[in-house]
Amino acid sequence: MVMHRQQQQQQQQQQQKPCGKAGEQPLVSDAEQPILNTLISVRNRLAALKKDRGNYYRPNDIVGLYNDTLEQVRLLYGVRKSENHDNIMFKNRIDSVLDECFQLFSLFYLALGKSKEIPATYVQLVSIKQNIEMLKESGIYTDADLEPFRTRLRDIREIADNEASNEESDEIYMARPELKLVFLRLSQCEKELGELEENTRIISDELMPIYEELVHIRRRLTTLSLLPHESLGDEARAFQKRLIEIDDTRVDDQFVSAETGEMAEGQTQIVGLLEECFDRLHDLMAEGSTVPKDMMPVYDRLMEIRLQLEKLLLTSRWTLRETDLWSYQVQLQDIDALRKNGQFKDSSTGEPAPQQAQAALNFLLHKCYNLLYKLLSSSEPVAETLMPVHNQLRTLRRCLLEVKKYGGPLSARDLYPYQMKLSSIDNLRVDGKFLDDEGHVPEGQGIVMSLLNECYDLLYELMATEVDE
Repeated sequence: MVMHRQQQQQQQQQQQKPCGKAGEQPLVSDAEQPILNTLISVRNRLAALKKDRGNYYRPNDIVGLYNDTLEQVRLLYGVRKSENHDNIMFKNRIDSVLDECFQLFSLFYLALGKSKEIPATYVQLVSIKQNIEMLKESGIYTDADLEPFRTRLRDIREIADNEASNEESDEIYMARPELKLVFLRLSQCEKELGELEENTRIISDELMPIYEELVHIRRRLTTLSLLPHESLGDEARAFQKRLIEIDDTRVDDQFVSAETGEMAEGQTQIVGLLEECFDRLHDLMAEGSTVPKDMMPVYDRLMEIRLQLEKLLLTSRWTLRETDLWSYQVQLQDIDALRKNGQFKDSSTGEPAPQQAQAALNFLLHKCYNLLYKLLSSSEPVAETLMPVHNQLRTLRRCLLEVKKYGGPLSARDLYPYQMKLSSIDNLRVDGKFLDDEGHVPEGQGIVMSLLNECYDLLYELMATEVDE
């Protein structure tokens, strides 16, 4: 305890030291310090709740803590305004802690099935921005890659606008301070997505198939860089042949329209990607998939995270608790922080790692970010207390659909197990609703009731065609 207090005192003393270097974050002011201490306490409480796997999350606990945090945000806005620091570009340590708190709250709200509420959107916006920035850095994407983010941002925009429309415009950010944070994140994502869309929009329809094929080749070359060198031969040569064929379609170093014979729109994107594919292929065939020894810990860590996230993606419906994703988010952010200007540095020389190693590490980082987003976006708006019932009904529906499709004429005895299972689930309802252990009505009643009714409909259809034994 004494050592802990000493560490806290040292941290506070460090915060009170003046900034000596350009680029350092501004200090936390005396007026902000109590707010920072409270937010750190909230973050620690959330971390402790996240680790408790023996109990379901209680909505009143999470929502109450969230409302207390919003009060601290209101106080922060007031302090920043009085200190003339209410510019959105002003950031210090309190903003980092606040961001972590809101990401954790967001995951808790997803676990509670409140995915249509403002708090649940925050961590999704963080994940979307991470993915968009990785696509922007690589320059390797098609419009199809952007579509999931475009759709989700449209949904979040609708949720946020609906919430904002219920508030007085002059006092909206004091009454609902979380909206300011969400709208800021949302605007950043929409702006960066628009820039990516513009890059693909200027490519002519005639060149789009070539562009999409080159994107596929470029991605596959990065995947090959993760494999042993001796296994690359045949596929690498096939890509080399195809790239030469594409290059040969150019007239005077330009891709031209087959109809008009004039230069087609999108030359810069297509030619740049073609040359990059040639460069990556040459490096791959010359160097193989070597990653420097100093970079192997990062590589191994990313591979481990990727495998764990892929496993979660397969089993998430039964095993995933959305708050479990926080540890992966933190690990990936730590790895991302190792990059400088989008490049991993060799720790021994301080120089950028070789191109093949860069490509492999950035590919894995982007893959992990993408898997994390898929897990977040696949979250059902059903509270975890209701998930066992939800999963049982999904399984029962699938069984009944299979029986309907392949079962043929069935007797009453054949259908009896399905009737018993459905009745046992239906009997869990109290006054027509599924309750948790404390007698509360958890989120997701509509979805679960829809599944229950669908199972009954399927069972009645099968009973109508049953045969006498």
